[in-house]
Formats: sequence, C-alpha cells, structure tokens
Amino acid sequence: MAAGKNWVLTVTAQTPTNIAVIKYWGKRDEDLILPINDSISVTLDPDHLCTTTSVAVSPAFTHDRMWLNGKEVPLSGVRYQNCLKELRSLANDVEEEEKGIKISKKDWEKLHVHIVSYNNFPTAAGLASSAAGLACLVFSLAKLMNVKEDNSRLSAIARQGSGSACRSLYGGFVKWIMGKEENGSDSIAVQLADEKHWDDLVIIIVVVSSRQKETSSTSGMRETVETSALIQHRAKEVVPKRIIQMEEATKNRDFPAFSRLACADSNQFHAVCLDTLPPIFYMKDTSHRIISCVEKWNRFEGTPQVAYTFDAGPNAVLISHNRKTAAQLLQRLLFYFPPQSEADLNSYVIGDKSILQDAGIQDLKDIEALSPPPEIEDNIPSQKYRGDVSYFICTRPGRGPVVLSDESRSLINPETGLPK
Repeated sequence: MAAGKNWVLTVTAQTPTNIAVIKYWGKRDEDLILPINDSISVTLDPDHLCTTTSVAVSPAFTHDRMWLNGKEVPLSGVRYQNCLKELRSLANDVEEEEKGIKISKKDWEKLHVHIVSYNNFPTAAGLASSAAGLACLVFSLAKLMNVKEDNSRLSAIARQGSGSACRSLYGGFVKWIMGKEENGSDSIAVQLADEKHWDDLVIIIVVVSSRQKETSSTSGMRETVETSALIQHRAKEVVPKRIIQMEEATKNRDFPAFSRLACADSNQFHAVCLDTLPPIFYMKDTSHRIISCVEKWNRFEGTPQVAYTFDAGPNAVLISHNRKTAAQLLQRLLFYFPPQSEADLNSYVIGDKSILQDAGIQDLKDIEALSPPPEIEDNIPSQKYRGDVSYFICTRPGRGPVVLSDESRSLINPETGLPK
C-alpha cells in the first residue's frame, strides 16, 4: 500500500430500479435470499428512477460507514456484511499512478470503505428502492475493488443484499433464475432482451403514497410462506408456465399477451398476500380504482391497451404499448385523479414531460376541461378523486448500471472521504 494516509480513492455509479412483471414472493433460503420461483422484470429508465452511489477507500478510514439520502445508516446488517465479504474476497490489485495509490489484493481485507447513496425516488414505498440501492452498492464497490467478475456473478452477490437487486444489474427485460443449488450459486439474473428491443413501451407510475409501507417485503414473504395455502400452488404450478409465456411475449413484442400475464400475475401476488395470516394489504382504495379504470378501458377497446402491476405497495406501474396510448392513459388518470387546485403541474407529472404535451395538457385548466373517457356509461356520473395521487412518473424501459466518470457527480468529498 502507498505510504501516507492522505489519499482517498472514489468511484461513482448509477443503477436503475426494476419492476417485476412476473413476481418474486417467498424464499426457500432466508439467509442467501433464494426464491421459491423464477421472476421477470422490466428495468426502468435511470434518468427518472435510479440510485446514485459513491464509494471510497482510504487507509485513514477507521471502519466501514454508509449514508443513505443524507443520513448515516448502520452497515452492521447481515445482508450488507454478506455483500462486502464476498466483494472483498474477489477484489484485485488496484493502481492509480497519478495519485501514487497502490492497493494489493490482500490489502482489501483490512481497508475500510465509505458508501454514500442517494435515491431520486421514495425509499421503502414499494418502488423497489432496495433493489436499485443494493445493486448500485455492489456494482460501485466491484468497480472500486477491480472485481473482474461479470454482471451475472455480481447479480448473485447483490441478491444476498436484496433479492430483486440482482435484476437491476441489467437493462431491458431481465429474468431471475431461482436456481436449485443449496449454496445459491445458480440463482442469478440474466438479460432476456435489452432496452432497445421493445423501446416503444411507455411506463407511467402512479405514486399513491410515498410513505414507508407497514409490512416490509421481508417479513411479508416470511409470513406468506408460513401461512398461505395458495403460495406453493402459485410457485409450483402457475409461475413456471407464466415464465415461459412471458419470455415468449417479450421476445415477440406481443403486447396483448404481455399485458394479460402482467395483470394476472400482479393480481395473484396480492391474492397470496390476502391469503396470508394475518392478511397483508399493500394496496389501497386508490390502487383498486386505478385497476378498475384500466380494466374498463381494456374491455371497451376489446384488446389490452395498458398493463398494470403492483409491487409490495399501493403504487401502480402502468405499461402502455406506445406513446399515443400513454397520452390517452395520462388523460384518463388526470381526469379521475386531478391534482389539488394549488398543485404545480410540473411537480404532479414528472419524468418524461413530453407525454403531457402529447396529451394536450399545458396547465391545470386543461385538466379541468378533460372529457369523461368514452368507456364511462352515460347514465353513471363519473366520480373524481382529487388529491388521492401524490404524483405521476412518466418513464420507459432503461439501461443497466454505469460508472459516472464526471467527478463533479460524486457524492463524496475527495479530500475527506465524507459526504459532500
């Protein structure tokens, strides 16, 4: 190791979140986070939903430390420790001639790291923030430590931090293979297709609540596996068939098949949560109204226009098959769920704002002037639910993790190794 304790070596990376369209729910091994079924997800555009993580190493650091969204959090949890232990065992020599830094493979066992992480979307609200966070932690530390393994091996490490994190190591459409080995070596993520494969899909996330959920995914899964009679039937009989059908639908860009599978699997996942003792309620009345809105429209058109899927939270992820449909979807959502009158449209619809223009909406007056959707029966007055939605995020399928080489984007002060 180079003499002196003044140097700080940093790496910054950005990793997307993902949303499962065939759900993972239930573990066969709690410690290694091995699932009872395969799952398939869509990676979301990191421009709109991502975690940025800066990691640093220095001989001056006395212990491993982590800051999340501005607050220091303990790194003592077994999941973090498992990831750090595996990465240290795979670390290699690192040399930075300009800074006179030389780290040998064996040095990594005694060097400490600082981790500073920031999510640009709500944490623990059912938007897979832990997936993006743990994937980014593993990816950035792997780059810092010169780990030469590919993303599939890194996915098996990220999986031990948060199951769905393994799927955030790739862009586009990703399958998490449950694996059969007891040590979890074959429980990895693989890319089915990149983000360009089906790039006309548009995704609108309806954030019903950005509050932390009452039942964490970890405890919810454990209770479901222990008490639900439906979960084993789902894992053994239903999901294996759906995985094959979803791979086929994705490969062929068959939106009607994709939509029917995604909606059915989301509904079954929440049915399994209701079959748990005591029952777990991740959805809210607003979540159910969103489903009703989509189902009525799909039925009216005679073919699916939009797919919906809900993770372990009340927020809806709505996938439409092109921009025109996405604009029509946004009109419907704004008709049923208009903002509070004093709301700012720019903070009510975020992400890809061009969909607002496609929908012909420039200000709040345009929302008030929206006509009822044609699928509403004339004799039924349409009810509006003002203020029931916090905001909408307009996005699309996106790429996998990347290193940010621009030092100005680092979250760590290169002089002190502490958060900026």
